[in-house]
Formats: sequence, structure tokens, C-alpha cells
Amino acid sequence: MGEPDLVQDTLTIPKDEDYGCKLIHLKVTDQIKELQTILRDKTTSRNEFIFSADRLIRLVVEEGLNQLPYSPSTVQTPTGSEYEGLMFEKGNCGVSIMRSGEAMEKGLRDCCRSIRIGKILIQSEEDTQEAKLFYSKFPSDIHKRKVLLMYPIMSTGNTIIKAVRVLQNHSVELHNIIVLNLFCTPQGVKALKDLKGLKILTSEVNSVAPKHFGMKYFGTD
Repeated sequence: MGEPDLVQDTLTIPKDEDYGCKLIHLKVTDQIKELQTILRDKTTSRNEFIFSADRLIRLVVEEGLNQLPYSPSTVQTPTGSEYEGLMFEKGNCGVSIMRSGEAMEKGLRDCCRSIRIGKILIQSEEDTQEAKLFYSKFPSDIHKRKVLLMYPIMSTGNTIIKAVRVLQNHSVELHNIIVLNLFCTPQGVKALKDLKGLKILTSEVNSVAPKHFGMKYFGTD
């Protein structure tokens, strides 16, 4: 049997929507809804915004780690007994899309202290909205790794598409890329429909994305 498209215990998705890619939607609990509300509220102070954003990022990162491969591992306990557990398989890395994606780096490092993180800078032309690559730096063996691509706000999908194409140019296969996202629009997700095998993990799909996220988080608003 092939890998299931959805993790049933952690997500929901409207059955009448066909996004093409593998959309993983966190189950909306009261806690997650509260965090989303705080982040969208224009009266939220910057300190509270960062605190709430970091909490939501952590929840998304934790679920993202569930999408990575594990292997059985038997260890000895302090009492001398054996415990049959799991360990991450080697070969994972993060890639943050600058600048807003850098807000998610701490959440990833809090969970995986030694994980390597690459960076990519993409900007869109104001007149054409065409996404252009300005900078990228990845681990030299990124083509062998599972990649957690970090980008908190996805509106049109153009930036993600460009970032994925850059990763593909470095021989990273689509099924090895997981997009970690906080908020995305239906338009943005549908724009990725041709990227078969790509996974997108998000906390919310909404027609209005909080585009102020990066400016508020880094204090440039």
C-alpha cells in the first residue's frame, strides 16, 4: 500500500476541495484558534505577537517532525531492561525562506538542536509578481535529505513554487519536501497543484492571510 495522503488524527480538509498536493491541516483546537485570533488582532502588542507566533510555530514544527521517517531503536534503560522505541533516520534539514521563514528557525532548533538549516531569498517584482531568486545556501548533500521548507504566510503560492524549483535544481525530489506553514490561502495551495508529492502542513486555510506577520514579528511595521 502507498503512503496515505492525510494523517487522520491530526488534520481535517473539506472533501469538496481538490488541492492536488498533499495538504496536511492541523486539527483546529480551541488553543490553536486562540493563537490564530491573537496573531490576526491588530491590537496585539509585539511581545504578545511573538509569544503567540512562537507557540503556533512550535505546534506546526512538532507535526512536521511526525512526517519524517523513523527507524526502530532498542535502548538499555537505567534499570538494565530493554526498551523498543524509535529514532529519527539521519538526513533531515530545514530551509527557511528569508525573511519571514527565519521566524520558524528557533522552533525547529528547539526540537532538533543539531539540525542543519539552509536559507533562500526570493522576492517578487511589484509589477509582474514574478518570484525571483536572489540568494540560496544549502547543505552540500541536500539532495539526500528530507527538507522542511519554512514559510509562515502563503498567499499566491509564487514564492513556494520558486523555492521548490530551486530545490529541484539541487536534485531534491518533491516527495522529500514538506512545507511548514502557519497561514495559507486556497489560491496559494491550488497554485501548487502540479507539484505532485509535495506536502504542505498548515494551521489554517483562509482567503485572507495575515500578511503583516513578518513585519510584526521582526518589528519593521
